[in-house]
Amino acid sequence: MTSLLAAIHTVLSKPLPDHGTHPFSRSSEDAYSALASLVHTTDQLSTSLNSYAMAPWSNTKLVALLRQQTAISETNHASSQNMRRVVDALRKRSGINSNYGEDIPVDTQAIADWCISRLQFWASSVGLEAYREDENKPGLLLAGLVFAMDVEFSVDKRDTKKPKIHVASVKTAYSGSTETTPAIDALIARTIQNFCDELNKDEEVRDPRLVARFGSGVIEQLRYLKMLDPLAKAESPPDDKPGDNLGVRWFTDVDRLYPLLENVSRSEAEAVASSLTLEHAPLDIYLPRCHALPIPYLTSPSISFLVHVSPQAYLSLKKASPSPDPASKLDIPTDLLRSHLSAPRKGFSLATLMLSSLSGTQLFPSSLSMPSLLSRPTFPLVPTGSEIEHIFPQAEASTGQHIWMLDLTHGGEVPGVVMSQARMREIELIIHPLGGMDPSLALNMMSFGSGSWVALLLNSTNPVSSERYTAVYRSPSDLHPPLQLRLTLPEEPGFLLEKVPVHSMKEVWAILEVVREQCWLNEVLLGCPWKTEGIADKADDLPDEESDPTEDELLAVLSGTLKPRKIPVNVSLPHRTDAVFDPSLDPISMPSVDRRTRILMTCPERPPISGVVEITVAYDETRSRGVSVEVAGAMGSDTKSETLEEIVRRGGALGLAGRIWAHSQKTS
Repeated sequence: MTSLLAAIHTVLSKPLPDHGTHPFSRSSEDAYSALASLVHTTDQLSTSLNSYAMAPWSNTKLVALLRQQTAISETNHASSQNMRRVVDALRKRSGINSNYGEDIPVDTQAIADWCISRLQFWASSVGLEAYREDENKPGLLLAGLVFAMDVEFSVDKRDTKKPKIHVASVKTAYSGSTETTPAIDALIARTIQNFCDELNKDEEVRDPRLVARFGSGVIEQLRYLKMLDPLAKAESPPDDKPGDNLGVRWFTDVDRLYPLLENVSRSEAEAVASSLTLEHAPLDIYLPRCHALPIPYLTSPSISFLVHVSPQAYLSLKKASPSPDPASKLDIPTDLLRSHLSAPRKGFSLATLMLSSLSGTQLFPSSLSMPSLLSRPTFPLVPTGSEIEHIFPQAEASTGQHIWMLDLTHGGEVPGVVMSQARMREIELIIHPLGGMDPSLALNMMSFGSGSWVALLLNSTNPVSSERYTAVYRSPSDLHPPLQLRLTLPEEPGFLLEKVPVHSMKEVWAILEVVREQCWLNEVLLGCPWKTEGIADKADDLPDEESDPTEDELLAVLSGTLKPRKIPVNVSLPHRTDAVFDPSLDPISMPSVDRRTRILMTCPERPPISGVVEITVAYDETRSRGVSVEVAGAMGSDTKSETLEEIVRRGGALGLAGRIWAHSQKTS
């Protein structure tokens, strides 16, 4: 009986993840392990209880003793569970008091020595050897199995009462290799310097919690290097047989990959700038038309990719940018991008490629990528980019389970990208074409209790609240009457894409092509504050006029010149068909289908003309601005397609109906 209680408490002590509902969730492995443990424990309980059921229970004294033992065991398990919770809470601090901030010394002259001692403690806590240099030369030597990192500090004592500490240099050497990693050294130096800069501030303006956050960043960088260390050691030559250390590639792979990506990125930027007859390519046009912008060593000793930027975020970058960098083909300097993207910011979609250690079951097998079956990635601007075949380093089985992950949550600080089910299936097809989701399931069917992916985007707290949403779009310049938008939600569930396992650079490019289209669509839909249909808002309510019409208004109605109080606009999202997921169709014999991401808007013609205006806004990387606008109807409108595409680029896609209405010719 005691063992049964122990099994139950063991399962209950491990809470199930809240949203680990699909393999691309950050907690998917934990959810799988917890559910597997629950099923195994249930089988054990069933077998044990069946054996107890056949035992004679006529001895009342034995039953009383068993009850007493059960009560004592229950108390012991509850006590141990409480202690376990306390220990787990203390371990999560990882040497950093993130809730209350760092315990900074009151004596300002002791801060420099305290800073070095904290770095030494952090290095030791992640498993590195940390040696303090002599007192006359402040610094630390951090050593792993294959690398040694020398961190030197300088202390400014011009103000004897408030000495300031700075990072003088960071240099890393690798055993059995002459290769260096100056980019990693610069990243570590920059991360430690952020910690020092906050420490050097006056006590009145210094934030201990911010100091703790910068300290957490230092720990994460050191922990990542410590994870790479045994992987590099496993590929190093034996001590008795000296030779080249091939394991250093775990630290230098980004340095070898980035020049290839930079060449592709620069060529694509030149092509975009040439098509626009500009010297520098605008960033908000470059991202939809080209591949994600690579930024190495942004937040970790790896590489990040800028996937999408919103019109508002791009405008803020333009205002903060003094002038384009002559060495770059983009209109936003790289240094400005780095400073903006070092912390999570609204309007930017970032993906970071990182190596992850798996403690549970790996949900995805080795790469089964079959380029002949896939249409991604595409290289319309730089065809030579398709020749890049870069496979990320793979760990040996003896070193444990490690896999490369494309993280879209900025290390868990922000939610992932809201994705439709069709695009989630497309991502799965990229990394595992022959397995996973059942292709026989109809894409337009939603499971019980789940809501549309649009509802998850617009109303994440209650994604199954309504089938339609409404919004009022008002022209900032009062060019047209307010637009009464009515959005019909597609019957397709959605998920939060948080991470994706990858094996090669082509998989990364292909996945980010899918993500950028979804980010563009999400940004267009978020251009208005949507409300659930039926819930009135005083600010957006447009009641009918109660006063009697005047003679002029009656004449305007007869002549068709009356300006309406609002223009009704129906918004819908046409479903993207894909023959790859339909087993009844032969993709070879199928004609090419328009699979562009589109938004369809319909509104009435401007009186006195009767009819319907149909506006289709599509994501189109072949167009000069990355979008295309097609208008059916709109008799008398003289608006050019280039003008409408520029409006969409600036974030006014949902207001196109009003712009077309304003430019329609008034006929009598």
